[in-house]
Amino acid sequence: MGKAYKVYRVDYLTKMKIPIGTVTERRSKPRGIASQIGLMKLARKMFAQSPEDQFRIVIGEEQVA
Repeated sequence: MGKAYKVYRVDYLTKMKIPIGTVTERRSKPRGIASQIGLMKLARKMFAQSPEDQFRIVIGEEQVA
């Protein structure tokens, strides 16, 4: 089982993060910053409702199962 990361939509006016889902890293070996970038792209593809909304999607810390 991979590591799960919480996905947030950021409201830049109020500076609040609104949880909208999770993404799971399925790779067994850590890849460093490249892993985070890949997860961010996946989260934006899955959760963005418009091209402008993609910039409001961020990944949070790893969830403990």
